[in-house]
Amino acid sequence: MRIFKPRAARAITAVVAVSLIAAGCTSKRDSGNKSGDRKDTFVFAGAGDPGSLDPALASDGETFRVTRQAFEALLEHEPGGTKLVGGLAETWSSNDKGTVWTFNLRKGVKFHDGEKLNAKAVCANYDHWFHWKGTYQSSAVSYYWQTIMGGFAKNEDKETPEPNYKSCTAKDEYTVVIEVKKPSANLPGGFSLNSLAIHSPKAIKEYEKQEATAKGDAITYPKYSQEAGVVAGTGPYKIVKWNKGNKEVVLERFDDYWGEKAKIKKLIFRTIDTEEGRRQALQAGDIDGYDLVAPADVKTLKDQGYVVPTRDVFNLFYLGMSQGANKALKKKEVRQAIAHAIDRENLVKTQLPEGGKVADQFMPDTVAGYSKNVKQYPHDTAKAKELLKKAGEEKLEIEFCYPTEVTRPYMPAPQDIFELLKADLEKAGIKVKPKPMKWAPDYLDATESGSCALHMLGWTGDFNDGYNFIGTWFSGYNKQWGFKDKKVFDAVNAGSKMGKLEDRIAAYEKANEVIMDYLPGVPLSSSPPAIAFGKNVNPPKVSPLTQEIFAEASFKK
Repeated sequence: MRIFKPRAARAITAVVAVSLIAAGCTSKRDSGNKSGDRKDTFVFAGAGDPGSLDPALASDGETFRVTRQAFEALLEHEPGGTKLVGGLAETWSSNDKGTVWTFNLRKGVKFHDGEKLNAKAVCANYDHWFHWKGTYQSSAVSYYWQTIMGGFAKNEDKETPEPNYKSCTAKDEYTVVIEVKKPSANLPGGFSLNSLAIHSPKAIKEYEKQEATAKGDAITYPKYSQEAGVVAGTGPYKIVKWNKGNKEVVLERFDDYWGEKAKIKKLIFRTIDTEEGRRQALQAGDIDGYDLVAPADVKTLKDQGYVVPTRDVFNLFYLGMSQGANKALKKKEVRQAIAHAIDRENLVKTQLPEGGKVADQFMPDTVAGYSKNVKQYPHDTAKAKELLKKAGEEKLEIEFCYPTEVTRPYMPAPQDIFELLKADLEKAGIKVKPKPMKWAPDYLDATESGSCALHMLGWTGDFNDGYNFIGTWFSGYNKQWGFKDKKVFDAVNAGSKMGKLEDRIAAYEKANEVIMDYLPGVPLSSSPPAIAFGKNVNPPKVSPLTQEIFAEASFKK
């Protein structure tokens, strides 16, 4: 999941946009009590607003943080890890080709609206997604369906991928068979995505009465996805309110949950867009936890007695280059010069938490498929100047977009990082034209459409397969990068068609070598993002995929 995923950097409707709260300010909670006085409400602060209450329409981590508590997929990941385990399906299997997937569902599972989970309910979801029309076919709306299953029953745009989804069959009441046309490295991992979580068939009928619409690049999402009351999953919490004015989503414990019940009755997700504001809110007792702790705050909070676990490294931060936005970037020497100009070791040392690593390819070294033989681009300002001269671009001017009002797991302080990269580039003789942009929707729209020559983005893996990283960006033409190179595309896609894990890993290693020789952008770093909780909190297991389940959290007695 991108916590925020780069290709998943999609437009968020202006309907969702509301004014930002000031750093450190929080709205008065329902109970009116501070953290230490309250045992029935848990308040957690994220760095951004969710975009939708329907995870099928989402691609960003702030949305999934909320929806993951209310919706469950066929498969899940073990708490705190990346191993696939049963979700709504107790067991699963596939044929030798990986084209027929059989799921044995749990019995006695209810949706929040009282409907019963069975095989027909699962197929109602997959067929609903497959038959999307109009704006729902936009990659900004159905990013994950297209990533995992391809296109639709009737594609309406020539750029939409061919559908790989074939059918969903209710073999019996609790046995589901999902068929795809070709094997894919995205399966079975894709069955664990919150975007493919299962909704009540009763709710789906209501969804289908509404449309998403688009005007230019601006998407207006359907009303049901912007207000609580219609969406219904099977999770330990149900969504009961979205107070956009106070930037809060309220969830309540679902007492008919099939598994272990949530330990706390009410769960509130609140947006506080600055690191300082989130820290101050925790210290004041206004919230019980928050994500994306500033590296400099980790030791301070620990010394004060707060619980500050650090997730394992499972992300990648990069400098993106759009060849469509600046023709100079079509020259390999220019891309190489930019890579040599950047001091990645200094970036890691000064901007990232302890445990941060310099990246030399487009996946972290914790993912199988990482290669030790990629071409290296060490920091060398003189080399950068030499390459620019060779390319005839000694007076290169380039626009550099960077996001504001946001913090990401891979990018703790965007403006500080931008200033550092800008200084490195200017030392090499590149004139940088800064372009600050609000994260959502402006920055995400601009990077997605390829209008930002240089930009900063990253990715937190959805599941543990190398294709989930390199395939996200380089499996084919992507406006964000604006290049077409068959050698790169073929190398990236080779592994996705292989059934044996060892063969896929070897193919991913080769693909990383091809990518880094072409150099479409500059991988910068990987980092272990920290998450903080109050002194009186027993936190949930933290996840390298940032997939924490807050039903596990409780207050100390």
